[in-house]
Amino acid sequence: MRHHLPFGPERVAVVSLTRSGIVRAGRVIAVLPGAWLFAPEKFRVEAEAAAPGAATCFAGKTADQIPMLFARFDGIVAIVALGIVVRLIAPHLRDKAHDPGIVVLDEGGRFAIPVLSGHIGGANALAALLAERIGATPVFTTASDSRGTLAVDLLGREFGWRIEAPKDNVTRASAAVVNDEPVALVQEAGTRHWWTRAAPLPANLRIRATLEDIDPAAFAAVLWISRRAVPDLPAALTAKLVTYRPPEEAE
Repeated sequence: MRHHLPFGPERVAVVSLTRSGIVRAGRVIAVLPGAWLFAPEKFRVEAEAAAPGAATCFAGKTADQIPMLFARFDGIVAIVALGIVVRLIAPHLRDKAHDPGIVVLDEGGRFAIPVLSGHIGGANALAALLAERIGATPVFTTASDSRGTLAVDLLGREFGWRIEAPKDNVTRASAAVVNDEPVALVQEAGTRHWWTRAAPLPANLRIRATLEDIDPAAFAAVLWISRRAVPDLPAALTAKLVTYRPPEEAE
């Protein structure tokens, strides 16, 4: 399964608050060159040894660092207890389009748990990358990842496809996919090799040749991959439509 990290390692902060966690953080940074370690000032010696030239130490409360981390980084690996992370980030949450992808990693490096912005924010992809590079087990709780099915909001992202649809349409389509409701897919442009899982396409995903011939009553959602303008469609079909725009380039 391919996970496309939507940002580079230089946009990743690794946060740890204990000596043993800082050692683990150093191993994470070693496999994510460009990532930056944040640790308490009292552990400066340990932090600089774990991540030479890539460590920042802070005085005062960890909670006071959260606004800066949210503003400067797209991904955060927190080698901190899950409950503490939840309490630290809760006052600063906005929405999945703006919040960073946050992964909690235990000090033993055994489990990588996406906590915030799993899909759009890249936390699931970051957890998968940690699984690949340090041998952690990713703990996915988003339905599409845990079930190995299609993620509507990520389709084609690694190929530069741009999604066009009202938020409600995307939400309904995502629910239809994971609830095994019939979903039509029409592809008129873009690479045909977008399905990267070893398993076959989900059985509820039905490939159709043309958008205009789809009966909206037969499908809970319609996914349309095309560069052409949206044609005149019945309102019932428009309400179920999620459009993907591949870039203008050779297939």
